[in-house]
Amino acid sequence: MIRSQFILFPAFGVLAVLALASPSRAQSDERAEFIRANYSKEEVRIRMRDGVELFTAIYTPNELDANKKYPVLLFRTPYSVGPYGLNNYPARLGPCPDFERNKYIFVMQDVRGRYMSQGEFVNMRPHIRNKSQNNQVDESSDTYDTIEWVVKNIPRNNGRVGQWGISYPGFYTSAGAIDSHPALVAVSPQAPIADWYFDDFHRNGAFVLPMAFNFFASFGKARPQPTTDSNPSFDFPTRDGYQFFLDLGPLKQVDQKYFKNEIAFWNDLEAHPNYDTFWQDRNILPHLQDIQAAVLTVGGWYDTEDLYGPLATYAAIEKQNPSIRNSLVMGPWYHGQWAGDEGKKLGQAEFGFATSTWYQKQVLVPFFEYHLRGAGAPTIPEATVFDTGADQWHQMDAWPPPQVTKTEYYLTANGKLTQDKNGITEGADSFPSDPRKPVPYTMEITNNWARDYVTEDQRFASWRPDVLVYRSEVLNDPMTVAGPIPVELWVTSTQTDADWIVKVIDEFPGTGGAARRRGDTTDNALSGRQELVRAGVLRGRFRESFENPLPMTPQQPTRIRLELNDVFHTFQRGHRIMIHVQSTWFPFIDRNPQKFVPNIFEANEEDFQSAIHSVLRSPSRPSFLRIPVLP
Repeated sequence: MIRSQFILFPAFGVLAVLALASPSRAQSDERAEFIRANYSKEEVRIRMRDGVELFTAIYTPNELDANKKYPVLLFRTPYSVGPYGLNNYPARLGPCPDFERNKYIFVMQDVRGRYMSQGEFVNMRPHIRNKSQNNQVDESSDTYDTIEWVVKNIPRNNGRVGQWGISYPGFYTSAGAIDSHPALVAVSPQAPIADWYFDDFHRNGAFVLPMAFNFFASFGKARPQPTTDSNPSFDFPTRDGYQFFLDLGPLKQVDQKYFKNEIAFWNDLEAHPNYDTFWQDRNILPHLQDIQAAVLTVGGWYDTEDLYGPLATYAAIEKQNPSIRNSLVMGPWYHGQWAGDEGKKLGQAEFGFATSTWYQKQVLVPFFEYHLRGAGAPTIPEATVFDTGADQWHQMDAWPPPQVTKTEYYLTANGKLTQDKNGITEGADSFPSDPRKPVPYTMEITNNWARDYVTEDQRFASWRPDVLVYRSEVLNDPMTVAGPIPVELWVTSTQTDADWIVKVIDEFPGTGGAARRRGDTTDNALSGRQELVRAGVLRGRFRESFENPLPMTPQQPTRIRLELNDVFHTFQRGHRIMIHVQSTWFPFIDRNPQKFVPNIFEANEEDFQSAIHSVLRSPSRPSFLRIPVLP
């Protein structure tokens, strides 16, 4: 089964944890003042087993009781542990203010080759199993060596260490848990990168253009020597990202016009369009073994970047470490929102209460307090998940819930979506696809990522002739969907390649007060709203293998299979399930030339061809979604 993820627009690791949105200026200032008044700062360089020294900032409670000991909370990042200098303090140290008030020793480290640390930086440094020499290092060994130094050299530590991080720092948290140091007793990888090919840059082979462009234009620049300075972001000539990337032309123009062969990882992207050993080595999931620490993986259903990561990380740890305590939290959040604001709303969606605060107080803080300080009781459930259609937290013994009924919904004539397979008649639905006029992923005019796209009304896409629309009957009762959604389409194309994009949408009633969304006080304000629940893409050339792409044969019926990432959403009574099928989603997904070329990064302007795509629907070749319905 082809893997997919909820494809929205990425807020990649440039969203460094310490720069997440603050609840308010006054609250941020109060938090910063508390840190300065209650913590002492030290800067050290910790020597790794191969002699490389990593810059580390240490913040210790400055209480006078010399006999009092504190747990350690470790944070490793490629995004700088600044501000640098003993008199310069950050505005935050832990995942939320409770950690600073509860008094921890905070250890914050620039990873190898970034900012003030020595060594060579390697993106998603591959893990080395069975390391036998001191010059064999990876992020697991660097974490081990750091913890070894910390517990032996920082006064008044209690011998217990926890680690956390969001996004790229989430990857370092996962890596640190492998072959755990005995003192590492609790870790929380949050929105962790798990497999960079599927997490970020090639969603089922479809290249995520603005994420890679925006991120590496800054992060990808070389750092020959340790520095406290960050690279500037790309200076766009326009706010209109859709037009900018359309005018850019083929992907080869990125290097020719802007990067000038100065961004090493962009060169790697160009050289490795398929899921070859370069990417396979950067998949941490099979290495998540020999973990002794308790694990709390955290993610957001509305995360535009790393939704695949936390779900895959939790599942891999569960399978490969059955004896440890392994828990999952999935809330109604964008990338890192659970550490950035109260979580009361996202775009047009209001959730009725402060979901981030609830999670911090009820799950995150108790998790670390119990394991690092022995306070409280281990009452955290296996899965704490938020229903995005009913605005409720649920606690479950397993995720996905095993008691779901997998119900097939078929695409049928006249744009109908039905469970009745016997009602399928022979036919096909065709639509044009022009890479010179691609379907936009958002109506927002931005050269960045539209974070609130996840709550944007999808009617702008439904109205286009290059988007197929299928709708169920009105639901007589609420229907809760919980888990991944497999999709199987039988298709044809007049060209030799195509992207296949599938959206699952919650269509609100067209009239009456039932169309209200949570928190909406105006009748009919969202009448007929089409709210995105989940979406995914498969680049047709990868339908059989991500390692060895194959062209499509024009007009030959071809089966396309992908799996939309997990959802937990209740379609309310009076709503409909809506499905979109389209072939462009720009500029989130780069334009497929639709003429097969071995490497899309080498495509020329003349390779971009219009096409007619068709979705087949017949008893022998049914197109359907298998929706997991919770009783």
